[in-house]
Amino acid sequence: MPPTPFNATKSGYQLCVRLTPAAKSLAMQELNLKSAMSGFLANKLQKLLMLSSHRRLLLSKIVHLGPHLGLSPNFRSRLCNDHPDKFKIVGTSYGMALELVHWDPELAVPLKSPPVNRGLIVDRPLKFKQLNLRKGLNLKRRHRDFLMKFNELPDICPYNTSLDDFPKSSLEAEKRACGVVREVLGMMVEKRTLIDHLTHFRKEFGLPNKLRAMIVRHPELFYVSLKGMRDSVFLVEGFDDKGVLLEKDESLVIRDQLMALVAEGKRIRREKRKARINGTILDDCDNNDNVEVEDGDYDDGDYDDGFENLFDSEDSDLEYDFHDDDNESSMLYASGGNAVFWTGDDNGDSEP
Repeated sequence: MPPTPFNATKSGYQLCVRLTPAAKSLAMQELNLKSAMSGFLANKLQKLLMLSSHRRLLLSKIVHLGPHLGLSPNFRSRLCNDHPDKFKIVGTSYGMALELVHWDPELAVPLKSPPVNRGLIVDRPLKFKQLNLRKGLNLKRRHRDFLMKFNELPDICPYNTSLDDFPKSSLEAEKRACGVVREVLGMMVEKRTLIDHLTHFRKEFGLPNKLRAMIVRHPELFYVSLKGMRDSVFLVEGFDDKGVLLEKDESLVIRDQLMALVAEGKRIRREKRKARINGTILDDCDNNDNVEVEDGDYDDGDYDDGFENLFDSEDSDLEYDFHDDDNESSMLYASGGNAVFWTGDDNGDSEP
């Protein structure tokens, strides 16, 4: 309770919050890490701006991706002050935007294709074409044939091309759009983000209007997960078969340590509450120490993965003629094993 101001008629309580020594130490580590990675983050943001047709993006949109990219809250002033030769803030009719002053051509290099381990005893050319899919993934034959033809197209660099370079609703345009989404997800700290965040950049990055349908249409590249009320998209190559992130950013390690502190605090409060119920704690104990936040049970509910209508005119911008074979419409086409993933069990119930 602070002292009563001279011109105040009555005193009032003031809420004060501070970090514990352990949490403060982790916060300082995170701050020092972001300061040391200023150049790396500048290159990451530079590549993001290079994907835009006008080499600029609205600051209000970048803010949504800031935490996912690992940017600090003050990146708008920090990056421009530290790298005035690369970035500048300009005014547009839609608001303030971050513009790329100079870009390094060496950064305009797409992600390399991940190595494929097919588990073959003899390393020799395959007799039949194969797709690198997650284990146990069910695909219809026409979906499989589409992905076969899609992967036969030559790679398209998203940094040196634009949407106007290809016919609309063509496989080449979708090849480039998938490359853009793959590059953006590759910049993310956790190799994932919300689909809503990507839709904000449809015009700047030259992405299709039916962006979610395109992403779901390519399970060899992306995985869509529904959590809460919005969809998240994951870069498949950034995770192993168990869904564990392959390359963990240092900032994620610090965040995990901070969450461990939070869990420890909840455990201490839980024990205090149980002890108080048992009558082993004095009544003059602070009531705030007995507050416990319980994690609610999360229920995904029934969720349509969208595979049934991926190529219908209402859900897709892609114009492609498929030959649907009813007799072979349900074919398991996955590389390696029969792991349960989006497949039915013996009782006919679906697994999450």
